[in-house]
Amino acid sequence: MAGPLIRSLCSAAARKSLSSSNYRKPYLFSRASAFTRPFSSSTAADTSPSPVTVVDPSRLRNVAVIAHVDHGKTTLMDRLLRQCGADIPHERALDSISLERERGITISSKVTSISWKENELNMVDTPGHADFGGEVERVMGMVEGAVLVVDAGEGPLAQTKFVLAKALKYGIRPLLLLNKVDRPSVTEERCSEVESLVFDLFDNLGASEEQLEFPVLYASAKEGWASSTYTKNPPEDARNMSELLDAIIRHVRPPTTTLDAPFQMLVSMMEKDNYVGRILTGRIYSGILQVGDRVHGIHSTDSGTAKTEEGKVVKLMKKKGTNIVSIDSAGAGDIVSMAGLTSPVIGHTIANVGVMTALPTVDLDPPTISMTFGVNDSPLAGRDGTFLTGKQIGDRLMAESERNLALNVLPGLSDSYEVQGRGELQLGILIENMRREKFELSVSPPKVMYKIEKGQKLEPIEEVTVEVNEEHVGLVMEALSHRRGEITDMGPVPGSVGRTRVCLTCPSRGLVGYRSVFNSDTRGSGFMHRAFLSYEKYRGPLGNVRKGVLVSMGYGTITAYALMSLEPRGILFVKPGMEAYDGMIIGEHSRDTDLDVNPVRSKELNNIRAASKDENVKLTPPRLMSLEEAIGYVASDELIEVTPNAIRLRKRYLDVNKRKTMSKRSKD
Repeated sequence: MAGPLIRSLCSAAARKSLSSSNYRKPYLFSRASAFTRPFSSSTAADTSPSPVTVVDPSRLRNVAVIAHVDHGKTTLMDRLLRQCGADIPHERALDSISLERERGITISSKVTSISWKENELNMVDTPGHADFGGEVERVMGMVEGAVLVVDAGEGPLAQTKFVLAKALKYGIRPLLLLNKVDRPSVTEERCSEVESLVFDLFDNLGASEEQLEFPVLYASAKEGWASSTYTKNPPEDARNMSELLDAIIRHVRPPTTTLDAPFQMLVSMMEKDNYVGRILTGRIYSGILQVGDRVHGIHSTDSGTAKTEEGKVVKLMKKKGTNIVSIDSAGAGDIVSMAGLTSPVIGHTIANVGVMTALPTVDLDPPTISMTFGVNDSPLAGRDGTFLTGKQIGDRLMAESERNLALNVLPGLSDSYEVQGRGELQLGILIENMRREKFELSVSPPKVMYKIEKGQKLEPIEEVTVEVNEEHVGLVMEALSHRRGEITDMGPVPGSVGRTRVCLTCPSRGLVGYRSVFNSDTRGSGFMHRAFLSYEKYRGPLGNVRKGVLVSMGYGTITAYALMSLEPRGILFVKPGMEAYDGMIIGEHSRDTDLDVNPVRSKELNNIRAASKDENVKLTPPRLMSLEEAIGYVASDELIEVTPNAIRLRKRYLDVNKRKTMSKRSKD
């Protein structure tokens, strides 16, 4: 992904965009290299030190944009980039991953730099979904300020509380930006209510007196303006983001660092480039880094500080707007990317070779869900994919765990790997990426990770906010009661007639697979937001949340003739022409028990001439599952077969006699 961007630096167009007047150069700070590189091996040989130019730390501002999902962070970043003269090729310009553009969500944190009134702002766009909370946690240590974006219509929701708690934990004083004030339902009274709700949220999370005095701005990121006072139609000369940028300069403190100390940088992001190798991104905590400097990677262990690798900085880069530019040097407080080392990972410290003190790493919340990834051993294995073996799957998962600290990968038995993460969406994104990379694998259903403390079984509990039409409240409440949900608050949605908001706590295991059920119950009109709350006492077994399945007992091509007789038995997941095998799940049974059926049966031909034509077979369209729906649907004795071209559900044991034996054993 970074390779084409790096190569583009050599083009005339890139040089033109960097030298244009769109970017004002911030105040530069110059020092001699012999003074700023006390541990460089070449210092002693330098008789005429060349000046090193870096940005004055007092002109830097490092800011994260944090919010609940769909409250407008990435759109806001687009407007800020455009305000500062960056060329935006399309909407959501920072969402560079194909899955981000397809699904309209931010999956990984992105850093970019913009210049404003002789200051340089390093802006970090963060995901809003709870499953990607690790991306928020690991970048909070890089910034001194944050813009908390809250939808003025919806108010603070579950993930707003999560990201705000992380910001307050690091001593950050956030700015509150009430977004989407241009909506007809948003009034000045509603904005005052949301401000009060946010203040209460700050207070409940233990904010200091300074943090409670947060500045408030009003904005419409879609229309591209921000204001310090409430308005729906600002003057023409004020329809821009100037007031937000000025507020960031005023209220966010510059980095408190020194350029004279030895160089140290904590790695917060990592990516791979085909030309320069591993690219490490992080904030420089002290000193100055230049291309050609000798550095090494270190990290803390139980026995002290361990050294991973020593090398030379071969490339130093910084993202300005939507372009990646090469730079010769960078100073303390700045966020840059470097290449030249191959071993350090996220959480390691890059420092001068004379420094053996590692910077403190980021504390991440523990994973709550695990899934087992293994080799695809179905009869249709090997037809679509390129990477099939357990070693190839394991290498890919280990590489992912290095880039994403919120994922833990543990080797299991017989070429299987246990992958621990924050939620089914996070693991589903990983599986989808592997599928697109031509991997074939089998995946077990999600399992909740329990804790035992003082002899008591604890399970992860999530905070859930549901917003539905009044006629759907009964269905949703009944379904969540079967999943051990407990209501904490319920009331009408402000500004919306006929809508009800329900706040509740529910075990993570009860929410697995519920989103598709929720969308069906509310006819697609409901909203459900969730975020990890805490570990609490085990709430007991779930109610009946799924019926039995129709299991194939034949191998071959599925026929319409066979499906016609199976339709009354339940809901089908397949259509004529698909391949089936023994043990493959082809539908959901109308009862609570599994049923073995033959979907490959064909009509027997004979030499008797019929008086009338054969009847045309008309089938109900099948329910074709997406990957996320399949992850939430499968039971403990089932697996998901994932290939580049297909997603199939199957029983863990394909043979019907083996399944019966194992079911009896589990009951015993």
